[in-house]
Amino acid sequence: MNINEKITFTETSPEDRSLAIREALRNAIIDRRLTPGTKLSESEVGSLFDVSRTVARAALQMLAFEGLVKTERNRGAFVSNPSPEEAKQIFASRRLIEPGIVAAAVERITPADIEQFRRQLEEEERYMNERGPAARRAEIKASGDFHLMLASVAGNLILQKFMDELVARSSLVIALYGRSGVSSCGHAEHSAILDALEKGDGRGATQLMIHHIDHIEADLDLQLKQGLGLKDALALT
Repeated sequence: MNINEKITFTETSPEDRSLAIREALRNAIIDRRLTPGTKLSESEVGSLFDVSRTVARAALQMLAFEGLVKTERNRGAFVSNPSPEEAKQIFASRRLIEPGIVAAAVERITPADIEQFRRQLEEEERYMNERGPAARRAEIKASGDFHLMLASVAGNLILQKFMDELVARSSLVIALYGRSGVSSCGHAEHSAILDALEKGDGRGATQLMIHHIDHIEADLDLQLKQGLGLKDALALT
């Protein structure tokens, strides 16, 4: 972060500062620079970004809502440390919820929706063909967005909220433990699911979704690796 960026950052509203901090911390978590269990103190985050503890706290609360950060009374905030059992529960939950989302989506999806999904898959493919941490982050997000778009098409706001959390937690687990080094949320499988939805084949789309979730989970290797401290992980001076 250079001096000019700092000046621009300090001139933004408190809400925008919190969002920017949340994004920086989220990226560091997804990139494996901040490993599970890393302490994220409000004072250190505030000092590194030159903001008040109130602004830093708001950013940490956003991450806690997503399941990427866990707060503990009298101890503070830490990068979430999903256990193997928690990871299994995340994907077990997705197996229960996403078939219902697919069943609802096949009844509601429109040609305009299909076109939007096609554009989303084009973006996903573009990131797959790129290299580097930024592209990897973008691919993981684009892959998760496919599932969130399905939830939106299904039209159930309660399920959408569940999926917001499940996709965020899945992204953390995938980024930390995915053996392939990419999101593992297969682009070809997304295309096959969309093809089935376009044909009105709800049963086929549901089976493809379950296979897809199985594939994501099968790629996990739940081994923790040594990460960096907060300041070094964010590359701030």
